[in-house]
Amino acid sequence: MPPAPRRIPRWLLPVMLVVASACVLVIWVALALYLQRQTGWMALLVALDVVLVLRLGGMAAGTRRAVLAAVVTVIISALALWALPATQLGFAFGLTPWESALRLGAHHGWTLISLTTTPLDVVALVAGPLLAAWWTR
Repeated sequence: MPPAPRRIPRWLLPVMLVVASACVLVIWVALALYLQRQTGWMALLVALDVVLVLRLGGMAAGTRRAVLAAVVTVIISALALWALPATQLGFAFGLTPWESALRLGAHHGWTLISLTTTPLDVVALVAGPLLAAWWTR
């Protein structure tokens, strides 16, 4: 007789999602700083990471999981886009990345993001949430 499947506690999925999102965000920012590029293609890897966490976390397939995957992918991508110029400016001014991120104004941040984002980055940033929603169906 096979063992009964174990149910994952409900509180574990949000914890898994936050930890995995923080890890992938740090990897994205570190890689972008190392390569000195925007690395928008990381949005596709973020989508894959979110899909895997939701599936491993035991969330039932359906519209809720697809919407959650797309929303989390958009949030991580937006945080990464904001953290990149903030970190680079923080290095120049002797600030930590989180101090610089809090001081970076919306207009200045948008200008820096738009200057460094290529059309391929835009395509990847748009495709990431769409693929996350599609992969979680």
